[in-house]
Amino acid sequence: MDMTRRQAILSLSTAAAAMAAPSSPPDAPVNVIARTDAAVDTYLRTQITEPGPWLGSVPDEYLQHPAGVPSGLIELMTAALIHPGSKHHNDNELVNRIRLAAGYLERSQSPEGFIDLLSTNFNSPPDTGFVVHNVGTAAAIAKLYSNDTVLGLLRPFLVKAGNGLAVGGIHTPNHRWVVSCALAQIHDVFPNPAYLQRINQWLAEGIDIDADGQYTERSTVTYNTICDRAFTVLAAKLKRPELLDPVRRNLRAMMYLLHPDGEVVTEVSKRQDQFVRGTMAGYWFPVQYLAIYDKDGQFSALASQLAPDNARLSALMEYPELTAALPPAAPLPEDYEKLFPLVGLARIRRGPLDGTVILADSSRFFSARRGPLVINAVRFATSFFGKGQFIPASTAQRDGAYVATQSLEAPYYQPLTPVQTVDYRNWAALREKRRQTQICELEQSATVKERPNGFAVRIQASGNTSGARLGVPLAVEINLREGGRLEGCHPAPHAEGAWMLEKGYASYSLEGHTLRFGPGAAPHLLTQLRGAEPKLPGVGVYVTGYTPFDQTLSFEFS
Repeated sequence: MDMTRRQAILSLSTAAAAMAAPSSPPDAPVNVIARTDAAVDTYLRTQITEPGPWLGSVPDEYLQHPAGVPSGLIELMTAALIHPGSKHHNDNELVNRIRLAAGYLERSQSPEGFIDLLSTNFNSPPDTGFVVHNVGTAAAIAKLYSNDTVLGLLRPFLVKAGNGLAVGGIHTPNHRWVVSCALAQIHDVFPNPAYLQRINQWLAEGIDIDADGQYTERSTVTYNTICDRAFTVLAAKLKRPELLDPVRRNLRAMMYLLHPDGEVVTEVSKRQDQFVRGTMAGYWFPVQYLAIYDKDGQFSALASQLAPDNARLSALMEYPELTAALPPAAPLPEDYEKLFPLVGLARIRRGPLDGTVILADSSRFFSARRGPLVINAVRFATSFFGKGQFIPASTAQRDGAYVATQSLEAPYYQPLTPVQTVDYRNWAALREKRRQTQICELEQSATVKERPNGFAVRIQASGNTSGARLGVPLAVEINLREGGRLEGCHPAPHAEGAWMLEKGYASYSLEGHTLRFGPGAAPHLLTQLRGAEPKLPGVGVYVTGYTPFDQTLSFEFS
């Protein structure tokens, strides 16, 4: 093991020495250069050049002037200025614009060296780290290709930011790696032992990746990409190849969290990208780096898919090894059933068809898709004391199926004994001391089982409701992605975008594909039960009933 690590360190050191002072930037794909030039053109039009408090900034759509935007300008303009393939190569106007942007960043810094994220965080070390990622890349390019002018323009902001980051705090798990990455970038161009000391202090806490290959925040579109980039940069800048290991583990896991069309499974995220539609676009840099560094065929296949739209000229210039030929591609997983027990997720993929089962803590316990046809979620709720939304407490595998269960209980309360005075201040606390009677119980479950060309979802609900004559009302929601043609359903009363599947089977068609699902039932037409979560956006099809309820819905794609 020690020999392997020494060899890896020697490999990184040799590569770094070989490209320490390249004579010129590496060749880059024409489309990557064109994309950079187009972005530079936009910045040239939108950057404020008139004297005043906003000189050098770029306003956003809300007429605010966040520091993150001019940091992106600096990165792109530096790449275009230095790369001979850019139409802006050696254009002195870009030097002037970089000067203006750098000046705005300096004026945006607090005495401690930090910038504000106007939407939420002020005097913020981690948000300064995000800004440094762009400016640090520009500085690395300037140093690598001997542009002392640009390097000098960026030095004041970076050094002041670095001194602050060496002592500043964080909010969230990923912020440790954001800050560490920024410090590594600054140290690479303006070395300071304090920066390394702070990085090591954060790393000493241990890297927060679990056995399922997910970081603490499980943010498959946003914060995974930030962590993977950070550890890749740290490994390269600090010559510590062992820091690539969490990146590998996360990227391996992500191969099983890809829908056939390239969208990413986001249901498990603990951050703002939960249920958001997204791709692996943000993973291009670590994927490309590891494809070449490890000579890995599966990473190569992913990199080939991501590079055309996501490769960055600045990254190719900062890490010339990224321009090496990718190794032969190897197939990505397309036929599997994969369980992520720590994350609480099961994935089933059969070529163009896939399904996702959330094992706990989410009402959207099942989703599936084939081609453009997407079942965003299957959910159900009962009107059981206003708390009957089905949210699995646990899920077990039985007989080739996933069985999710939930137990609910609701009592009524007797007078306090001995008598106590009750008012608005103590009502809630004293209620727990009352004797409970007429206790009602409800057991709910959902069973998801794979079938040829689709899935079956069995929904059950029953319990002791002390002689309720009709049972407890229940409504199943089948939420479909917009854009298709729905047949076999009728509009639900007083519910926009909601449809009733009263009997038989419905079909949903889009771009030559069809989803057939049912059978339906609608002894009542109430879709939004009291205590249920609001209807999801999109097309909502409902099947209703009363407890005891036991119905299996079939979903067949063709």
